[in-house]
Amino acid sequence: MPGVKTTGFAQGLFEISSTKKERLGTLRVEPDGRVFAYAKAGSTALAAGKLNVSSAPSATSTDETVAVSAAVGDYSLSVTFGGAKTANLYADGYLWINDDTGEGHVYRVKNHAAGTTAVVINLEDPIRVAVTAGSGTASCYPNPQDGVVVLPAATAAAVGAPAGFAPTVVTASYYFWHLVKGPTAALVSGTVVLGNEVYGDFTASTGVEGAVIPGSTLAMQIIGGCVGVVLLVNATTEYSLINARISGY
Repeated sequence: MPGVKTTGFAQGLFEISSTKKERLGTLRVEPDGRVFAYAKAGSTALAAGKLNVSSAPSATSTDETVAVSAAVGDYSLSVTFGGAKTANLYADGYLWINDDTGEGHVYRVKNHAAGTTAVVINLEDPIRVAVTAGSGTASCYPNPQDGVVVLPAATAAAVGAPAGFAPTVVTASYYFWHLVKGPTAALVSGTVVLGNEVYGDFTASTGVEGAVIPGSTLAMQIIGGCVGVVLLVNATTEYSLINARISGY
């Protein structure tokens, strides 16, 4: 799991960078209690105060064939994907055995080359249960903070889970510190209530890009989960202050 740091960062809190300076997912705890995760923007720019989500899973990285058997203690696994993968697409992310021998074990990805067939995935962790070629199947997912995008308008959960709020404008494909816990301004849609929870606006027909909304239905709560509690109310389409609490942080 990425480490938690309080000092010694190579990138300023509100700085954006075209080059990677920390491991994706590294947690930064500020003296006031706010928590930030090191992240990379996706192919579009991010706005301050809008809710961002993780990239959508790839169907060609799910339930894929193990191409070469791996023994206990090995630090790599060879996988044949259903489509071409760019180099290091899953670096700082995760590989897990989803079926057959070794199923349920999760491994951190260090790096890998580009390719489709028999792509060697180098791991941070050693193989704990031997995996057999052609029998076991593996899945991969990037770090949840890799390639984050603003929650699209009028979506129906066709994206990943809530990932955080950018504290500043972020250029597409740049690295930044992503607020995941603590006070932040947040775009609101609808009438939020002081002290109440808010959720990502995943509403299929009327959703507002990057907005949080009052959790008025169970469906909203299931789709995105609570992303914060209201500290100060501003009008709809404005930015209220919320105490963010992204799930998992």
